[in-house]
Amino acid sequence: MTLYVKNMVCDRCKLVMKSELEKLGFHPIAIELGEITLAEELSPEALEKIAETIDPLGFQLIDNKQKRIIEKIKSTVINTIHGSGEDKRYKYSQILSEALHHDYSYLSKLFSEVEGTTIEQFIIKQKIEKVKELMVYDELSLNEIASRLGYSSSAHLSAQFKKVTGLPPSHFKNVGAHQRKSLDKLT
Repeated sequence: MTLYVKNMVCDRCKLVMKSELEKLGFHPIAIELGEITLAEELSPEALEKIAETIDPLGFQLIDNKQKRIIEKIKSTVINTIHGSGEDKRYKYSQILSEALHHDYSYLSKLFSEVEGTTIEQFIIKQKIEKVKELMVYDELSLNEIASRLGYSSSAHLSAQFKKVTGLPPSHFKNVGAHQRKSLDKLT
């Protein structure tokens, strides 16, 4: 049986979910962001017990196909942006269409209707959080960060950063590190 879980946004979330399911006596076969495959089929009572256990941890079971698609969009974007240290010159429309087996225009429309924002805005927020993370580590220059995240230039990154955060990157680097957000808090 496959469970779909909202707010699974990192490897730590996967570990927490695995641990909690095993405590309840279930046997996860595979755990991906937002998706858990169990060895057994679950009764409605077992699903309710899982929901009660994970809710205080900030997770929710998703039972609606559209919500599952939205969560898959989010987890795909998060994995793409936060997953590796390679250059991020991605075409998100293509990545999402391939990952979800739907036309991008359908995914975009669904995401906007359900979330009240566009996929593009979600991607920008995720990229800005990654910029904040990389700036706090202080290992890369702004030019290197811009290149890594697929921006055309550091000027473009700086303009977008200021538009989203209200601060120029240099100011954030000096005083704004506490303004980082956890991935599940980004909408």
